[in-house]
Amino acid sequence: MSKSRPTVALETVKNKEPKRTMGPAKVEVSAPDKYLKKYSQEPKLPEKTQSLTFVRTNCAGKKPDVPARTDNAPVDIQTKREQESTKGECTKTTKVAPKKPEPIFVDTRNGHKQPIEYSGLVPKYIKKKDYGAVPEYVLQRNEEMQRAWEEHGKFLKDQQEQEAKSKLSHAERQTILQGLKMKWAKLNHEFQGLPFITDTLHLKRNRVRVEMEMKKLEDDINLIERFKIIYLPED
Repeated sequence: MSKSRPTVALETVKNKEPKRTMGPAKVEVSAPDKYLKKYSQEPKLPEKTQSLTFVRTNCAGKKPDVPARTDNAPVDIQTKREQESTKGECTKTTKVAPKKPEPIFVDTRNGHKQPIEYSGLVPKYIKKKDYGAVPEYVLQRNEEMQRAWEEHGKFLKDQQEQEAKSKLSHAERQTILQGLKMKWAKLNHEFQGLPFITDTLHLKRNRVRVEMEMKKLEDDINLIERFKIIYLPED
């Protein structure tokens, strides 16, 4: 065991007793002018020195001041070719007038802008040389349609000439008309001999057949009687 053990134990108890409940007996109090200030505990950057500062300069020296809004003086602009040809020599510059703003128009109440060139408000199309002229494709289409109509008319005319018809004489007309009437009278006599009640399928079909043939003969007779001149196709 150490010889100084009792001394250490006595000093520990002695030093612990004063600050058991209320802390140390004496606390270093700062001066009144040493109060905590704003941003005092934040890390501070090193101060700028002449070696750290960067001075923006061009070849000719300090840049000119920004022109005012009302100034309309030309602006010195160096072209790309001059920059490539005179690297390190900022002597040649091209004076170019400021570009005019593009015409626009506002189409909404919120100030939405659109270029006025393609809006239809600028009458640039009526100033073209071919304004109002019929397009070439329309003329070509009209020619094709006219050619098609002419070919169709020619085809119909040729077809009519091929199907030329011969005139029916008066004697032949009377012979045909008399034969049709005789046939109709025969069918009418057959129709009159049919029974009044047709309760079988055979009688119904026979009655319908006679009626249809009589109707067809009546139409042919009316046609020949109505037209005095009739044309028949050639064999």
